[in-house]
Amino acid sequence: MQLSLSSPAAGGIGRARFGVLAMIFIVTVLNYADRATVGVAGPVLSKELGIDAVQMGFIFSAFSWSYVLGQLPGGWLLDKFGAKQVYAWSILLWSLFTMLQGSVHHMGMDQMLFGLPLAVSALFLMRLMVGLAESPSFPANGRMVAAWFPVKERGTASAIFNSAQYFATVLFAPIMAWIVHAIGWSEVFYFMGGLGIVMSVVWMRTMHNSPADHPTITRAERDHIEAGGALLAGSAGGAGKAASGPKLGYLKQLLGNRMLMGVYIAQYCVNVLTYFFLTWFPIYLVKERGMSLLNAGIVAALPAICGFAGGVLGGVISDWLLRRGHSLTFARKVPIVVGMLLSTSMIACNYVGIEAVVVGIMALAFFGKGLGALGWAVVSDTSPKEIAGLSGALFNTFGNVAGIVTPIVIGYIVQTTHSFNGALVFVGAHALVAVLSYLLIVGEIKRVELKPV
Repeated sequence: MQLSLSSPAAGGIGRARFGVLAMIFIVTVLNYADRATVGVAGPVLSKELGIDAVQMGFIFSAFSWSYVLGQLPGGWLLDKFGAKQVYAWSILLWSLFTMLQGSVHHMGMDQMLFGLPLAVSALFLMRLMVGLAESPSFPANGRMVAAWFPVKERGTASAIFNSAQYFATVLFAPIMAWIVHAIGWSEVFYFMGGLGIVMSVVWMRTMHNSPADHPTITRAERDHIEAGGALLAGSAGGAGKAASGPKLGYLKQLLGNRMLMGVYIAQYCVNVLTYFFLTWFPIYLVKERGMSLLNAGIVAALPAICGFAGGVLGGVISDWLLRRGHSLTFARKVPIVVGMLLSTSMIACNYVGIEAVVVGIMALAFFGKGLGALGWAVVSDTSPKEIAGLSGALFNTFGNVAGIVTPIVIGYIVQTTHSFNGALVFVGAHALVAVLSYLLIVGEIKRVELKPV
């Protein structure tokens, strides 16, 4: 099997698009590491601030409330101003609010706001602001991959940036766990926020919205990108029809499309798994499996390594199937269906008492989740050319409703049953629903053509 992104033919025409992909990968690693800060600090933070499981579930979900609400406005901003400027401000703002989370312990626990201690309420509000600031990030990722990569490289490119969520755990979970253990939980937020502020400057100085804006791209590479079906037209801010503002008629067409609705439902289910691993998984290891926080941070990295491998492999397999002459529908669905079926294996942890076996099962589930996480490649394949940012934002809106529901539901399950058994069944069942959605609802995967409005 040959990886198209590193083949001699691909490299010989120029490598500017690979630099763009590398930057998208790096900022997405920071994106997911910042989302996971509360999960890693959670066991110590919740004890110090007196937060129970239900309250912790709401704090975990706070990010997604504003993240979801910000999707459509963020998508419109991307279509109007382009990814470079919008993404730079996004990185800067989410990093500032990440740093501010580290200061909530200075607020009085005896003062109340919204019926909760002031420190707890402030943490909830800061998580809301992080979510709002991050809302344009993944639509921008999908938009830039659609602009910079031809169709037969897009599955691998999308899988690589999406696999950053696993690499974030591999790289930062042990670092953050050590910081909490050796220094304190507040310093985790200061450290991650500081890294993000530096990255916002680097992004502005190095990134370009499309090949048309890049000062050193070769003509051969630009022709290769454009001939392969990349969305060069409308990739710069203000070029598309959506620049004057989002049109209700466009949204109705997207929501009325059966194929897209199947993709949206499946993405919601996939993200149920994502948010379990981002929020409750470290706490599961500490409270259900009796690990120390430091060990949990290290152990959490092991399944994430498998998730990263699965994420890259899913894109490689999909693009390989395309090059072998299979349809786009078959090439995208095979890794998704196989991966989600593997993810259901996490339910088996309820019947296992050996720690190493539990970690192995979670690693398999994480690998499957990575293998099947091709939703953003499907978005790049199906989004109308005029509203690529808005289309990606709508997809991300559906997907990240799971970030609201999942932490809260798991919090209530754990609080009520004093066990994570029901939580694992809840999460694993969603992987099966994702499979059914792609097999029974999605149908043929193809680009949506908008009707005039």
